Amino acid sequence: FEARRALIVEEANAIGTAWLRVDLLPESVQPELRARFRSYLDSRLEVYRDIADVESTREALERSSTLQLELWKAAIAACGDPQLPQATMLLVPALNQMIDIATSRSMATTFHQPTIIFAVLMALSLLASLLAGFGMAGSRKQRWIHMIGFAAITAIAIHVIFDLEYPRRGFIRVDSADQVLIDLRASMD
Repeated sequence: FEARRALIVEEANAIGTAWLRVDLLPESVQPELRARFRSYLDSRLEVYRDIADVESTREALERSSTLQLELWKAAIAACGDPQLPQATMLLVPALNQMIDIATSRSMATTFHQPTIIFAVLMALSLLASLLAGFGMAGSRKQRWIHMIGFAAITAIAIHVIFDLEYPRRGFIRVDSADQVLIDLRASMD
């Protein structure tokens, strides 16, 4: 969960750095590159807007990749002037980092704990429930508070674990970290 939030901040920092380094280019090429940056950041925000809609997420990812390539080509063309070595030395690595972070962030959404971890968690929950039920079966008096409490605690613990693993779908959400990208986009206008 924390690694995913850190990747969002890293992506915002990388995009912001590349955005600022566009200032090193001649003023004649800056408006086109800045427009591409705005479109790119809009597409990155769109990717994570509704992750449950797989089709729109896939389309937004494809659009982001296309815009990355267009931005890269436009920046390389703008840095082609031998009079601008500082622009090339600073802008190109910043763009490269921006693209790398986007890839890292996209991959982080697909990497999850191995299935065996969740299977063991469920098996342990079932085993604990069976042992608790077996222990309570010998008692003449049913203690509903213990039974309901045990079931509730087990269910809540499992839910929280799954919620942390999929932070764009449940109650524990990483969406608030996207505010840094939204703020960056607002600063680009």
